[in-house]
Amino acid sequence: MSDKYVISSSPHFKANINTTKIMGFVLLALYPQLWAGIKFFGYRAWLVTVVSIVSCVLFEYLFLKLTKQKNVISNLSACVTGAMLAMVCPPTIPLWMVVLGAAVAIIVAKGLFGGIGSNVFNPALTGRAVLFISFPTAMGATWLAPKTISAVDAISSATVLSQIKADAFVVNSQSLLDLFIGNKAGCIGETSILLILISFIFLLVTKIIDWRAPIAMIFTVFICTFIAGAISASSLQVGFEKGLLSLLTGGVMFGATFMVTDYATTPITKKGQILFGICCGVLTFLFRTIGGTPEGVSYAIILSNLLVPLIEKITIPRAFGVAKVKKEGK
Repeated sequence: MSDKYVISSSPHFKANINTTKIMGFVLLALYPQLWAGIKFFGYRAWLVTVVSIVSCVLFEYLFLKLTKQKNVISNLSACVTGAMLAMVCPPTIPLWMVVLGAAVAIIVAKGLFGGIGSNVFNPALTGRAVLFISFPTAMGATWLAPKTISAVDAISSATVLSQIKADAFVVNSQSLLDLFIGNKAGCIGETSILLILISFIFLLVTKIIDWRAPIAMIFTVFICTFIAGAISASSLQVGFEKGLLSLLTGGVMFGATFMVTDYATTPITKKGQILFGICCGVLTFLFRTIGGTPEGVSYAIILSNLLVPLIEKITIPRAFGVAKVKKEGK
C-alpha cells in the first residue's frame, strides 16, 4: 500500500446525474404538456414548439461561437428553454415573435449573464415577459379555442381569468372538470392541470425538483385568493371557489412546477425555497387582483428572482463553530 495520499478538491462524492440527464428529465416532464397542446389546439402548438426549440439551440450555438466559449448545447438546456418558452405562449403567436423571444431568452437572459447556472432570471419567462410587453395583442388578445369545445379557429373574447376577475364565470361541476382536464383557451402548456400534476409528481419522484417552493407558491395563491374572495362576498363558499379557480386557470400550476424550481434562480436553502415560493404566490395574487392584466405569474416569478440573494442571505445557516458577531457597542 502506498504511503502517499492523493489530495483533490471537493466534491469528493459525485452523484450519478449531470446537467444533461436533469434537462432530459425536464423535457420528458414537458412532453405531456406538448401532447395536450397539440390535442387541444392542433398542429399550430407543435409548430410553435419546434420553432422555439430550434431557435434557442441555434442562438446558443451562435452566441457560444461568437464569444469563443465551449460548445455546451449537448447539455439540452437550450432545448428546455425553448420548450418552456413555447409552453407559455399562445398557439396563435406569429412565428417570428417566437424567434425573437428565443433570442431574448438565450442571448440576453442567459448568455450575457454567464450562461447556464449564472442567469439571474428564468430565461423562458424573460423571453415571454419581453414579448408580452412588446406585443400585448398577439400575446393575449386573441386565443385559440380548444377543438374539443369549439370549431372556431380563433376567438377574440375574454379568457377564463378575465371572466373570473369580472365575476362572470359560472362555477359548476362541468366547468371545473373542463378547467382541470384542459378544455379552455390559454397558453399551450398551461391548459391541462391534470397533466401538469402528473409532470410534477414525476419530477418529485425522480428528485429533479424540491417540493418546497412550488407547494409554498400554490398554497399562498389559494389562501390569499380564498381570504379576499370570502371577505368581498361575505361567503366562505365563494372564497373557496375563487381560491380553487385561481389554481385551475392561468399559469400558476405550470409556473410552480417548471419555473420556481429552476436551479439557477431559486434559493438553495430549504427555508429560502419556502420563502421564495411565498413571495411568488403573494405577487401573483397582487398582480391578478389589482393589476391591469388578469395574469401575473411571469412577472411575479421574475420579481421574486431579484429577491433570491437577499432570501439566501437571511436563511443560510451559520457554519458550525462560528460565533455570531456582536454589534459594536453591545
